[in-house]
Amino acid sequence: MKIYSMIQTLLNRAIEHELIEECDELYARNQLLSLLNLPDFPEDVEELGDVPIPDVLELILQYAVHHHIIGELDAEKDILSSKLMNVLVQRPSDVNRRFQEKYEQAPEAATDYFYQLSQNSNYIQTKNIAKNINYKTETIYGDLDITINLSKPEKDPRQIALEREQKQDITYPKCLLCPENEGYEGRIGHPARSNHRVIGLTLGDEPWYLQYSPYVYYNEHCIVFSKEHRDMKVTPDAFRRLLDFVDRFPQYFLGSNADLPIVGGSILSHDHYQGGNYSFAMERASEEFAFDLGDHPDVSAATVKWPMSVIRLRSSDPDSLIEAASLILNTWKSYSDEEADILAFTDGTPHNTITPIARRKGSDFELDLVLRNNRTSEEHPMGIFHPHSDVHHLKKENIGLIEVMGLAVLPARLKPELEEIEKFLLGEENEMNEYHQAWATDIQSRQAGLHRENVRSILQWELGRKFQRILEDAGVFKRDQKGQEAFQTFCTLFSS
Repeated sequence: MKIYSMIQTLLNRAIEHELIEECDELYARNQLLSLLNLPDFPEDVEELGDVPIPDVLELILQYAVHHHIIGELDAEKDILSSKLMNVLVQRPSDVNRRFQEKYEQAPEAATDYFYQLSQNSNYIQTKNIAKNINYKTETIYGDLDITINLSKPEKDPRQIALEREQKQDITYPKCLLCPENEGYEGRIGHPARSNHRVIGLTLGDEPWYLQYSPYVYYNEHCIVFSKEHRDMKVTPDAFRRLLDFVDRFPQYFLGSNADLPIVGGSILSHDHYQGGNYSFAMERASEEFAFDLGDHPDVSAATVKWPMSVIRLRSSDPDSLIEAASLILNTWKSYSDEEADILAFTDGTPHNTITPIARRKGSDFELDLVLRNNRTSEEHPMGIFHPHSDVHHLKKENIGLIEVMGLAVLPARLKPELEEIEKFLLGEENEMNEYHQAWATDIQSRQAGLHRENVRSILQWELGRKFQRILEDAGVFKRDQKGQEAFQTFCTLFSS
């Protein structure tokens, strides 16, 4: 009988969160019964109590596994969970209609509605996200954000084997960002998206969509993606779309990953941007070297005090801002400085591109242009301007948009590994990985007075310093005098 209490609780929570209305309850109940192979529903069923939606779903999934409705794999659970919540979420047309109604009140009202819906529908994995380790660490560049990502569970080896066994030549949806994911049941190897909803937008006279990340790394972490499945490109049109978006949603920033391997993000095959309602350390960083932009006197330009090489442009005229940004982009794409190890091409292969981030500052538009180069060498086969080998024990993946702005997204393996490093620093028996040995020994030699009460905070600070180093590795013009003089030389190209 407990399953009926679970269903009633889920229905009650859906009504409370305005996912459905009271008149939808019987219809929704019958749909849920069908998904759980239940033929009837008894009278006078009481709910479980004040149990949130993610916890109710977990109980229902346990029931479904126990009664062989689904198997034990996470993918099977996710598919059923998504189907259950899809019963309780309005159709895409209704969601879009309500979003527009809210937008007429205020842009914040529209995004607040959609963000809350995405959480209440369990599309945003709030329960899993709560497992992440988050803290800030003070540096000379401001307070950097550190996240150890524990929200995505590791795949069961049985699921990995099943993915290989059932691998089919299926190209629908083409990727995880295609609009065809909306409402898609999912399969082994492709995540469940039955409860997924997106908002249609027009950016730069093209159809685009807004959604939130299922595993948000910061407040209102959103993804804006093209209707067309096409490669990501940083172009003047991209600048136009970024500014269109922040003009419409001034409470959000929006940025693009770079469009080359090594310095780009994880998905370069689908044109998309990431944004949200959050102020990163890079946004708060001070300006350093101001310079003129010649034909664009209404655009202010300056370098930024940041471990990576950033040019900040600001203007009240978006058209002029786009022209200035395009000038810098086109100049940078063909710019070489052998003294700084920067080569624009190798045998015709391009290396230079930009990571752009747009935001509103009152009546002004602001664009941060982060200069990137993906050249490799024998000494640095993973990238000259990429985390170097001495920091790979912490992170060796690409430095994408989120890291560029000052938020480290570090792998889940670090949680137990850092606990072992703490034991090592305290002189206790430990199973610390050998690849952490040099770092841990260095910390031990520099940090006097380590004890149980302070070892964690000191280790967190040291981890923040390592992330600072990771960003400095990715900077094309280094933060020393020689590097900054070379940066200024590049910037003065635009003064004539």
